[in-house]
Amino acid sequence: MKPMRLPLLLLSGILLASLAVGQSQTPAGVTSQAGVVPQAVAPPAPSGARDSGTATDDDPKPVETYRKVVDLVPVIFTVTDKHGKFVRDLKQDQFQILDNNRPPREVVSFESQTDLPLRVGILIDASNSIRDRFLFEQQATEQFVQSIIRPRSDKGFVLAFDEVSEVTQDFTNDVDKLGAGIRMIRPGGGTAMWDAVYYACRDKMMKEKDNTPVRRAIILVSDGDDNQSRVLRQEAIEMAQRAEVIVYTISTNLSNIHDTGDHNLQALADATGGRAFYPYKLQDLSDDFGQIQGELRSQYAIAYKPADFMPNGQFRSIQIIPENKKLKVRARKGYFAPKR
Repeated sequence: MKPMRLPLLLLSGILLASLAVGQSQTPAGVTSQAGVVPQAVAPPAPSGARDSGTATDDDPKPVETYRKVVDLVPVIFTVTDKHGKFVRDLKQDQFQILDNNRPPREVVSFESQTDLPLRVGILIDASNSIRDRFLFEQQATEQFVQSIIRPRSDKGFVLAFDEVSEVTQDFTNDVDKLGAGIRMIRPGGGTAMWDAVYYACRDKMMKEKDNTPVRRAIILVSDGDDNQSRVLRQEAIEMAQRAEVIVYTISTNLSNIHDTGDHNLQALADATGGRAFYPYKLQDLSDDFGQIQGELRSQYAIAYKPADFMPNGQFRSIQIIPENKKLKVRARKGYFAPKR
């Protein structure tokens, strides 16, 4: 039987090689999105089932990285008077800042009427529940994009969602392309709004690299109802806070009664320092878009170092209190400290 040993070894080697090749193939149903518009977006993994960050075949060896935790907290906020008009001429000493209920160790910068480049995400609910008002909302959104985006400095993207999310136009400074991305949206299906917000913040805003400071904002046009999402409301809000995104919501609710969806939109806007709007006719919607445009160009920016900063990944509250008690400050409720 000795002459048979070599062929058996060769056969075993071939079988093992075949198994290895089979395991390295792309799973069925997974395709590349490169160059494809619109892009179908996979829903985020549910809580507890996120990406583990393991190495892929393209990066077989773990790369040792050195991360420096920077304890500088930037905050963008608006100030309005009792009539809702923007107040643009205040100084740093006219505010008290509290981080986790303590004054900061150092205020590094303060600037009024900041004119930072914008990174704007347009999220449009394309579910059946908003079909009745879809056309004029689509037209008003396109007009807003044409008026807010400055091609030399700003960029935007368009994302439609029903039970799935779809990027109909990726980041661009071309307002014609953004308009086309809005016009191609057609309503139909269920609603996975929290998935859409989560994806837009994590996979679009946080991955768009800029060499200079920018202002990130999402304009969410929806009735606020959700019956398909895999992530929870709090998870979507936390991701928006991590991405330092201001969310402005525009309700498509036809009634004069605020329902659960409207409360969802209000919670998202409040947590991120944005505003919730409830238009009931076309002119109201145009006015609301005009207010958002004015607000994005009429804000304050402050950066400070907390007094007791700990790089532990915990949520830290932010309070900006004006000296004049008649004024109202709107800012994000807090942030998550980075981990070392």
